Amino acid sequence: MNDSATATAPATDKGLRHILFPFADDDRFLAGALSFVEHAVGAGDPVVIAVSGSREQLMREALTGAGAAGQVSFLDAAELRRNPGRLIPVWQAWIGKIAQDGRPVRAISENQWTGRTPAESAELRYHEWLLNRAFAEAPVWWLLCPFDTGAGHPGSTLDALQRCHPLVLGQDGPSPEPAYAEGPYAFEPLSDPCDPDEALAFSTGGLTFVRERVTACAARHGLAGDRLRDLLLAATEVAANSIKYAGGGSLRTWGEDGRVICEFRDSGYLADPMAGRIMPTMDQVGGRGLWLAQQMCDLVQIRSSPESGTVLRLTMVADGL
Repeated sequence: MNDSATATAPATDKGLRHILFPFADDDRFLAGALSFVEHAVGAGDPVVIAVSGSREQLMREALTGAGAAGQVSFLDAAELRRNPGRLIPVWQAWIGKIAQDGRPVRAISENQWTGRTPAESAELRYHEWLLNRAFAEAPVWWLLCPFDTGAGHPGSTLDALQRCHPLVLGQDGPSPEPAYAEGPYAFEPLSDPCDPDEALAFSTGGLTFVRERVTACAARHGLAGDRLRDLLLAATEVAANSIKYAGGGSLRTWGEDGRVICEFRDSGYLADPMAGRIMPTMDQVGGRGLWLAQQMCDLVQIRSSPESGTVLRLTMVADGL
């Protein structure tokens, strides 16, 4: 790896060094990942590795006896839960625990791309773009994002990831990614509703009707117990926000592929793309409703503009997978 491209940043430097790492086989993965780790170890920086089970074993075996045990931490990639809206605070927590003496943290994170629905994959790509904004003013750290190009993903997935990463790792080290788009983010359109209920309009005093509609849909599609209670809490928070900030809105509910989906629409505009993705502080006024929704649900999708208002979808998998 090119030392000039990965040298330890000055103490005054800020922000995330976000590197896409496309690889076609385990040999290429191991070469690139080990070069990244070895440079970090040589610089005295702590390293976090969260990759899939088979590649984690490759890394552990390759690093055995390398004298890096005190600097390298392996984290369970399963902790990176299905909902991408929860990932930024996970990274904040990990970095807070591992950062040492102001040294930049170097991290490798292989996201779970296989087995996701198109909606989940689209939100994960948006998460990758949001990372650059979320950590723009944070102490400098490095995140290498391996992506297996030999796993049969559509070519459009790699194209989208290139737009989310300012840097790309090649044979000669990291270099600027020409396709990176700083913003605004180009959202993929939401899928069409699947046989939704008739829209329920709600306003002040309408939260009971919202909960009844969600409960009825959940009963038809096998969502019950704690997961239903979580969805009801999230739906109540979202509806209350619509009433507070937009005077009310509408709700549609439907089931699709073992999932219960609640879609809220109102005339309000949500300007902050980080809303709901950063844990509220103890003295913060407002901002807890979307945070709770992200924590409760398996997926939260938000599309908002001053011209068309806000569409917010909550998704809960009925069997909890």
